[in-house]
Amino acid sequence: MKQHHTRARLPLLALALPLLVTSCAATSAASTQSPMTTTTVKLELPRPTGAYPVGRDILHLVDKSRTDPWVSKGGPRQLMVSMYYPARSTTGAAAPYMTLEEARSLLKRKAPGATVPAEAVAATRTYAHTGADPKKGRYPLVVLSPGLGLPRASLTFLAEDLGSRGYVVALVDHAYESSGTVFPDGRILTCAPLCDQPKPPEGGQATITKSRTEDISFVVDELTDRHPAWKKARMIATKRIGMAGHSLGGDAGAATMEADKRVQAGANLDGTFHPTIPAGSLGKRPFLLLGSQADHAPGKDHTWDGSWPNISGWKRWLTVAGTNHISFTDLSILQKAAGLSAPGDLSPQRSLQITRAYLGAFFDQHLKHKKQPLLDGDGPTPANPEVAFQNP
Repeated sequence: MKQHHTRARLPLLALALPLLVTSCAATSAASTQSPMTTTTVKLELPRPTGAYPVGRDILHLVDKSRTDPWVSKGGPRQLMVSMYYPARSTTGAAAPYMTLEEARSLLKRKAPGATVPAEAVAATRTYAHTGADPKKGRYPLVVLSPGLGLPRASLTFLAEDLGSRGYVVALVDHAYESSGTVFPDGRILTCAPLCDQPKPPEGGQATITKSRTEDISFVVDELTDRHPAWKKARMIATKRIGMAGHSLGGDAGAATMEADKRVQAGANLDGTFHPTIPAGSLGKRPFLLLGSQADHAPGKDHTWDGSWPNISGWKRWLTVAGTNHISFTDLSILQKAAGLSAPGDLSPQRSLQITRAYLGAFFDQHLKHKKQPLLDGDGPTPANPEVAFQNP
């Protein structure tokens, strides 16, 4: 069922998330204010925009056909996956953003000396509920893949919104590629085997991207098999599958579409391709490029310039003014709380609103076959003056 093709790629990208409090710690040292506490820091994701309540389950999947590529004695490849889905009501408990251990690992690895406490990060307000009864029907499946070194929680804002719009969402944590992932046996796996090495793995980013394509195809197998790993898998419309990712996850989106023809539509959120998308590799399947104006306007990223003519199906290249690499993740909210948003940056609420609107419209048009005027223009609209349609 699966065919994987290795593509030559450049060395590893720099890890996506800036050190959130490198400057914040210096500010604290020069200030007489006491450190932030959970009573003074309240982090909250934007409310989903769709019509449905959202449920969430957690899956632990083990691919016995593969040895983990990053740890020589790691045994079979294991993945943690958050499943979001349309629910009948907001029954059940509020779904936590991440565990306290994961929040501590995120701050330790990305923000040493942070004044934003781990308790506040773990307690970030979400809108999905665990144990919620699924809404009857069959819904398209969208797989989401985070950037290298970032936890799957960094795309929670998107997973919840797509769930509310009538999608089943599989949000994947790629083992040893995250700041920290807690497994059912209590282990917390970090990206140390990749991130702390003096040089990239043999083959560079191509090796990581190829592993992700295998991860994603395995997840799709587990969700669409005759005996699926998820009890609610009957909700999935197995012929309507899409994928989106941030940074390296966006690069992996194109590579997965090349390797696995079941993925019918894909999107890259601010991720560089290594190398450009090969001509004809996506067939006529649609692909969306959505990135920052500063880094991904024509002439800014040669891999976007080179990939554009090789996408032969429906395509859009959109750039958003006033955004940075983290603006397409909900960690932009943490960045804002740490005081690191640059002058002129869009607020997290606005950048996440734009990301949801355009990605939601993309999947509505190509997985639900509902025409979306939002995607028909050739320039900024009065409602979205920050978004430019590029056509080099």
